[in-house]
Amino acid sequence: MSKTSRRTKRKSIPLAFHPRVFSALGSDLVTNDLVAITELVKNSYDAFADRVDVRFGSDGSGEFIEIQDDGEGMSLKIIRDVWCMVGTPYRLSNPTCRKGTRARRASGEKGLGRLSAARLGNRLEMLTKAKSEPCWEVRVDWDELAESDDLSTCTVDLNEVTGDAAFKRTGTRIRIYNLKSEWDEDRVEELEDHLSRMVSPFKTVEGFSIWLSRSEGDTTPTRITPQEFLKFPKYALEGTVDETGSLKWCYSFRLIGSKKVRRSIAGELQWKTMREERTAPKRVAALENPNCGPFSFEIRGWDVDLVGVRDIADHYDLDKRTIRQSIGAYKGISVYRDGILVLPKSENSRDWLGLDRRRISDVGKRLSTTQLVGYARITADANPKIKDTSDRERLVDLPEVQAFEHILRCAVATLESERQTDRIDEDAAEKPLAEIFEGLSAEDLVEDVVEAADEGASAKDALQLVKKHERNLAKTRKEIERRFIYYSQLATVGTIAEFLVHEVRNRTTTINAFVRAVLEYADEYEITEKMSRNVERAENAIASLARLAETFAPLANRSFRRGKRSCDLVDRVKRLLDAKSAETDRLNIDVIRSPGGSCEVAVDPGEMDAILLNLFENAFYWLGQKREGKRQLAIRLGRLRRKQRVEVTIEDSGPGVPEEYESKIFLPGVTRKPNGIGMGLTIASELIVAYGGQMKYCPQGNLSGATFVFDLPLKK
Repeated sequence: MSKTSRRTKRKSIPLAFHPRVFSALGSDLVTNDLVAITELVKNSYDAFADRVDVRFGSDGSGEFIEIQDDGEGMSLKIIRDVWCMVGTPYRLSNPTCRKGTRARRASGEKGLGRLSAARLGNRLEMLTKAKSEPCWEVRVDWDELAESDDLSTCTVDLNEVTGDAAFKRTGTRIRIYNLKSEWDEDRVEELEDHLSRMVSPFKTVEGFSIWLSRSEGDTTPTRITPQEFLKFPKYALEGTVDETGSLKWCYSFRLIGSKKVRRSIAGELQWKTMREERTAPKRVAALENPNCGPFSFEIRGWDVDLVGVRDIADHYDLDKRTIRQSIGAYKGISVYRDGILVLPKSENSRDWLGLDRRRISDVGKRLSTTQLVGYARITADANPKIKDTSDRERLVDLPEVQAFEHILRCAVATLESERQTDRIDEDAAEKPLAEIFEGLSAEDLVEDVVEAADEGASAKDALQLVKKHERNLAKTRKEIERRFIYYSQLATVGTIAEFLVHEVRNRTTTINAFVRAVLEYADEYEITEKMSRNVERAENAIASLARLAETFAPLANRSFRRGKRSCDLVDRVKRLLDAKSAETDRLNIDVIRSPGGSCEVAVDPGEMDAILLNLFENAFYWLGQKREGKRQLAIRLGRLRRKQRVEVTIEDSGPGVPEEYESKIFLPGVTRKPNGIGMGLTIASELIVAYGGQMKYCPQGNLSGATFVFDLPLKK
């Protein structure tokens, strides 16, 4: 402050609002007439109405819009202290409304919803009755309020209503006169679509219905329902999770426009399997019991790419914008506790499960929140550990909550895996990779054209043959593009493998030098037997890593060529099973092997391990899902002397492969494992084809589970 300036006497000037604030807030804060009616319907929802009717009609006072509900109604105190107070914090202080034993989370909290009426028309008449209270009539003329000099002169007319005009039961009816907009048939239809987004597509979640009467003579009001396509999703998964974390699910697939389920399958995921998933957080992996169940869930999904949306649009006569908005109104997975919405509370918390971030790693297969509509039902008594934070935007970061989230992500992953199976074009995809490239050949076209010419066909006929070939080429190109996605991922893995082999070699050399130094130290000083055993285990571990690096080093080399190396198949089986002994012991798997000896095959040891390991890993996974009966894995070898080949049979006593999967299990991307890539059997089968063999799935095996049979060349 300068030396010449003086501090004047401090004054306080009160803020004031002109009465026109009522109409201004109604007109400017509420973006359009459709939103205005929706806000008034939300007020009915917050009053715990089971039914709300929206009517367009007329009487002696003119045309009107009417919103009537059977909710709790308002007492004189609520009218005075809440309804007549603009911006009331009432809903912030009372976020839950109750009716008997039921409870409902309020949808509004700003205290401005009633001003929506000011946007729709200049005059409001309201009748309302609360339990054990008189019926009250409230009249508001928004134009008169706006013309008042100040807020102190702004009043509403309030009268007690008796006789036939009074409500006999609780509820509220609002009539808006002097309408500011025309409501023709198209506009009312648009309102119907807008209101449909308020109604849950899940019957089990919310008991709230909206009915629309289009005109005064409309004696049969229309019940507002979600868009039809939301009730019949293309992909759906529903299930339950018990106290132990075991997830039982049922998947269904239907074509867009059809109510009939085309394919369904049921399954179960045990907690032990889910917590061992590579995607499980550390705190989740450490939980013997998730302590987050029991609960139930349902998840619905759609394809929302151009083709998928066009398919919905064609079958349901909807525009693409409406389709995306309809899914967007419910997108993601919501959590309801005792029937009250817990998550999401805002647009920012729609992806509280992190599905969109997870999708970045695999855009084609993973589903985002814009493709999903789902819910999980919990209760305060059964799920006491699942709590939301004070800001209501997420759940409290507890191990049990992380387990709850992980189980739901596993459910989504199961839906994604089953969806991937149904997305595959069977006609194009059931061919091995080598046969797919044959589709790029023009030999068949040339032969057809020559044959047609010999038969005297015209140029027009020949053109039809060319068009047919063009369609086949397009199908082949599509399949090659699909396969390329997976093989490009494998190319990345190959680059990583090259790096890993290099690192393993370097690190084992360093560690081995340290172990030798320890042994030299041990020669000079006495060490305990326990230390000696630990050193020996370290030596064995280093040797095992070194052997592993040597096995896969040629595959990581860009100059790799088949035929340079061979291996003993019996020895490879033994090595891999020994390496997986901890898993077979943990799962109590009885491994049955062919008699000993040796069987030299003309197969690179690294590729041999890749084939066997993929089959073993599948067997271990599905045996782990088995709750009752023996868990057995059998490996049998049989020589095909005439062909100088060996036949290998690997079978287990697990659940086997469902019949509808049998023709697809060798295709890229087909997997029934949550978070599976769907490349294991594809890689194994195509490696076998590269060695002149074939892998088959046999549904009738000795152990009643999955049986795979393939053949390999014997070393000459």
